[in-house]
Amino acid sequence: MLRADGVSFTYRRHARRPGGSSRAGHDVLNDVALSVERGDFVGILGPNGSGKTTLLKLLGGVYQPTSGTVMLDNRPLAAWSRREIARRIAFVPQETNAPFDFTVLDIVLMGRFPHLGAFALEGPEDLAIARGALEETGTARFEARAFSTLSGGEKQRVVIAGALAQSPQLLLLDEPSASLDIGHQIEVQSLLRRLNADRGVTMVLSTHDLNLASALCRRLVLLRDGEVLGSGPTEEVLTPDGVRALYGVDAEVERHPRTGHLTVVPIGRG
Repeated sequence: MLRADGVSFTYRRHARRPGGSSRAGHDVLNDVALSVERGDFVGILGPNGSGKTTLLKLLGGVYQPTSGTVMLDNRPLAAWSRREIARRIAFVPQETNAPFDFTVLDIVLMGRFPHLGAFALEGPEDLAIARGALEETGTARFEARAFSTLSGGEKQRVVIAGALAQSPQLLLLDEPSASLDIGHQIEVQSLLRRLNADRGVTMVLSTHDLNLASALCRRLVLLRDGEVLGSGPTEEVLTPDGVRALYGVDAEVERHPRTGHLTVVPIGRG
């Protein structure tokens, strides 16, 4: 469904030097390969500054690779229009702040924009889809509330509802549980698991929460300093050696007897 082949990315800037100017920049990703199958749930793991968010934005067409190619349904992502991409891929950022005092329903209806014609307004079908997304995320009761009055966990679920209102095939999530308390983390985790299992939404999330990734993701990509250290099924990649290589930390990795998924317990610096 989605594939990155040899993708590298450099943030460009102009550096003034005697006699003129030359292009310089900061290399963020180097020769990254990644594949996402339909119905998959892939986690991109890595410490802060490893390039996780940049990789998600490349996969969503927000950025263009400095080199390499991102393919969507066997067609270069660069060949798709922004509207075509938005009808297939939704991006959920780590933080969302509404510039105006929009209601929750307004925020979710914004997800319908890729499906509207020029200067067209939302119709009954769009309203039904938006309200259905609110129901799915357990936020229907907030429909008339100002988005700014919600808690962090409530905002996150509303933003996910807006992404679902796009009717995407693929959902990209950047640190979906960051800065949330444990109760809201569990709510978001349960929501994502249900959307993937019951609705069949393909998902890619970036996180440095190893236990979140192990609970949700079937496959993992380990990213450090812009390079892939390893990728594959969660059980094969999330190992003490993998954690040490990724974070420089010794950890025990065991299968939890009640939840059935791997749990990671840090022990100390490696």
